[in-house]
This record gives sequence, structure tokens and C-alpha cells, in this order.
Amino acid sequence: MPNAAEILVDTLIAWNVEVVFGMPGDGINGIMEALRKRQHEISFVQVRHEESAAFMACAYAKWTGRLGVCLATSGPGGAHLLTGLYDAKLDQAPVLAITGMQFHDLIETFTQQDVDLTRVFNDVAVYNVQVSDAAHMENVASLACRTALARKGVAHLSVASDIQEQPSDAAKRSKRNRPAHMPQNMFVPHCVADNEELEKAAAILNAAKRVAILAGRGAIGAAAELEETAGLLQAPIIKALLGKAVLPDDHPYTTGGIGILGTLASQQAMETCDAVLIVGSTFPYIEYYPKPGQARGVQIDCDAQRIGLRFPVEAGLVGDAAETLHALNRRLKPKADGMFLAAARSAMHRWREMMRQSEDSEGHPLKPQLIARAFGERLADNSILAADSGQNTELAARHVDLRDGQAFGVSGALASMACGLSYAIAAGIAFPGRPIAAIVGDGGFAMQLGEFSTAVRYGIPLKLLVIKNNMLNQIAWEQMMFLGNPQFGCELQPIDFAKAAEAMGGKGFSIERADEVERVLDQAFAAEGPVVVQALVDAYEPMMPPKMPPDYAKNFRKALPQTPGHELIEQNVAREPAKTMMEAEG
Repeated sequence: MPNAAEILVDTLIAWNVEVVFGMPGDGINGIMEALRKRQHEISFVQVRHEESAAFMACAYAKWTGRLGVCLATSGPGGAHLLTGLYDAKLDQAPVLAITGMQFHDLIETFTQQDVDLTRVFNDVAVYNVQVSDAAHMENVASLACRTALARKGVAHLSVASDIQEQPSDAAKRSKRNRPAHMPQNMFVPHCVADNEELEKAAAILNAAKRVAILAGRGAIGAAAELEETAGLLQAPIIKALLGKAVLPDDHPYTTGGIGILGTLASQQAMETCDAVLIVGSTFPYIEYYPKPGQARGVQIDCDAQRIGLRFPVEAGLVGDAAETLHALNRRLKPKADGMFLAAARSAMHRWREMMRQSEDSEGHPLKPQLIARAFGERLADNSILAADSGQNTELAARHVDLRDGQAFGVSGALASMACGLSYAIAAGIAFPGRPIAAIVGDGGFAMQLGEFSTAVRYGIPLKLLVIKNNMLNQIAWEQMMFLGNPQFGCELQPIDFAKAAEAMGGKGFSIERADEVERVLDQAFAAEGPVVVQALVDAYEPMMPPKMPPDYAKNFRKALPQTPGHELIEQNVAREPAKTMMEAEG
């Protein structure tokens, strides 16, 4: 008879789970043995830190749309999963977390690693169960998979080490728990937008003269329908960061990103529109939406809870983005006046010219915009690009133009550091043979540096660009702009990441000057296997928002004289290509 751990693994296989990310430990020995016995049907990817396992499971779910699974031992092993699981919770990625426990009859006796992980996971999980025996496992394993997928969140199973090895015939089954009464198949609710709401939405959009579209990750897979909508409404498409791959960055309808990492063209469109259509996005920064009373709102989302979360919409369309847009498009009247879209295109053209000026700087020290642009231009048409959180996110958002067929991923609402490498590894596991790339900062990369050896072990064709300024750069700028405080505590001890990559069995390259960029990147992209390219860039290069808010400008001026290296910062700000337009608009 199968034991509880074998029932669990068999259930995962039945739910078409192909990979489990995790790290062994004595609290999950039974589950590890069940995975060993089924290793030809389900793969175990060993990581160097449980946090990475959770990030990988989250990223795997995002990349594939399927269930991501992570595994950790009792106590600290399970606790280490939390950051990656919160990433999944906030970005609505379906993930199953499996953790071990001490012996079932020693729970709450202060034994070793006596941590009630169900209590710890109570906030992060939509389904959270301590498995009591093998008969219980037959029911809850399937229900955990179903709930994670149906609710697009985290499910958690915690299993005592001795229960894992309990045979199903040894469990004391209750009379109501009939064997095999829980189905193994998935029932996906099909949500279709209400006709009355569709008519209301169409009336709002047809009456508007200047419609802006905000598209997020929920719009991925609806590119054709979104393009038709934009054409009918003559509306620019603004992309939230998670929606960067919805349309190619050079598409004539898009004005690129929004927010502090976005473009001035997108901000201008939001400030001057009289209606906004939000598709699959809950972009969190409310200050970048139209001002109250300025614009009417329509929102499409598959989750009714997300409707009206950031902006007071008058029509909420709950349903799949592609199907809902298709139904909406049949009700839209083509707009004859394309002046609003033309103005957005013109603004985007000017923005691109300014970005090109910053990317063409050949001075020393090396400017990060230059290396980011050159790195992005070398990505193959089917590349998958991950970014970490920090200044590197801005560089990926603004200076890497995604093309049709490329994919992009990042920790969205959680914005966690140390996610980029894990996201890239998960992409390589999910899509063997596709080129994988990541842009990370030296701060985030150092947090999970050992995980590069995981990329080596599993042969991920990874090109990893490390923006090395020996500084937690984004945090330093936030200290200045958000609160008017001088930079403090953000300097980092330098690490030679190229040598570290070689020590772990990969290849490492270094770039310090602009005239080295083309040659070294050519060598790096020609190399096989996992590659690190560390670029030593100007630590005093400013992170400027597309339009400097008055309070940011005031805080910046206050903090600058007290900040180390303020003379170099002032010189860089004076040379900032967008500075003139920012001041003129501000």
C-alpha cells in the first residue's frame, strides 16, 4: 500500500506537475524518497536556499501558467520559503508549498525545529493544512492543487516526518472518508463578462475623446484583441511592468511603462486622458493614475476582487482578457479623431531620443544605460528575460526593448530583491533550449550568489548581466527623493562576480569601459553554458522619474549637499538628457 508521501507525489503527477523545486532535510525524508522512486515522472530541482525554491516555483507558475511546487524541511527550511511565497501571493501565481514537521506526537513540546508552519503560513496561503494521516492526504493533496490553481495563490501542506511514511492501510479512516471520493481533475470556472456591464463599458469608451489603455500581466495572451481595441479607440497602450511583454516595446500603439520606471509619454497620456481602460492590471502606484474626476474608468480582470482596486471604475468586466476584449470590441465605434494617439506617439518618439542620448554616452565611468541597451540588443527573438528589484529593474524596463516572441518576468507587487536569478533558472527548467537572460544588481545577486551553481548544475543557457556599482543604488536614491535624507548605509563591499562564476563552474566576464562593451558582450554571448557579465558602472548615475514631482525635487535638493559624492551626482544630473523636459513639464 502507498504511504502518505507516495500518495502526495502520485497526486502531483496526476495534476501534471513535472518539477518540484526544493532542498532536502530530515523533516522531509519520506517525501524525498517518494520523489526518488518517481524521478522518471517528476523531477526534483535541488536549490541552494529554500527562498530560491519558492521564487522558482512562483516564476515557473508565471512563465507557464501551471502549478509551481516547492519543498522544504521543517522549521527554518519552511520559514525560508516565505519571501518567495509572498511573491506568489501578491502576483497571483498558483504555487503549492510542501513542508515537513517533527514527529506528530511531539508537536508543541518544544522539540527540535518545533515550528507550527501552518500558523506561520496563515497569511500567505489560500489553503493551509497540517496533514493528519495517509487517509487525510488522499483528500487534501488534490484539494491543495485545485485551490492554488483556482484561486491563483499559495496552498500549503505540512506533513509530520513519521506521517509521511505511514501506509494508507495503517491510517484510521473515518466512515465518511470513502477511498477515492475526491476527484483528481481540475474544474476551471469560466467567467464571462456580464452583457449589461459590456454595454455600459462600451458607452463610456465610445463617448470619450481621449482614451488611454493600461495593460498588465493579465493581458498577456490577448495581444491581438488589445491591438484591435487600441485601433478602434485610437488609444495609446501604457504597460505596467508585469505587462512589458504584452506587446513589443516598439509597437506603434504603446508608450511603454508607467510610474517611476516608466516613460514621460505614458505619464502625459494618463494626465490628459478623459477615460482609462485597465486590462489585467492592478498597478499599485495610485498617484500615476488620472486625477479624481478627470477620467471615467473601465476595468477588465478575471478576479472580481480586483475591480476598482486602484481607480474608481464605472464598469467592471469580470472575465478572461482576450474573450472580454473580443466581446467589447464588437460594441465599440471606431474613432475618427486620432489626435490623442498621435500626440502620445510624438511624445514617445521624443522620449526614445532622450533615452538614446543617455545610452550613447562613452565617457568614464561606464554608464549603466549603455550596457543595458547593448545587452538587450543581443537577446535572441525567443529569449526569456528576468530582472531583479532595484536600479536594474529601471534599466530593463526603459533600456531593453522587448521584441515579439520574447518574455519578461520580475517580482511585481512584492518587488523583492534576490528574485532575478531564481526567475531565470525557473525559465530554463520550464523551457529547455530557449535562451535565458537576466539583469540583476550586485546587491540582489549577492544575496543568492550560490544559486548560480544551480544554473551550472542544470545546464541553464543563462546570460546574466550584473549591474555592479557597489551600491544599493535604488535605495540610495529613494532615501534622497522620498524623504530628503542623505544617502546612508547603502555602500557594498565589492565582489568579483566574474571570478565567483568561474569558481562555480560557469564563465565570467568583466566590463569597465564603454569601449569594451561590444567586444566583451560578443564573447559572452558566444560562450556556452551559464555566463556572468559584471559591468562596473557609475554609482552616481541618477535614477530620475519621468517627471519629477515637486516634493521629490524639494527633497532631492535638501539631501544632495549632505550626500557623499554630491559633486559627481550634480554633474550627472546636469547631463541628464531628460532633465530639460522634466523641468519644463514640472
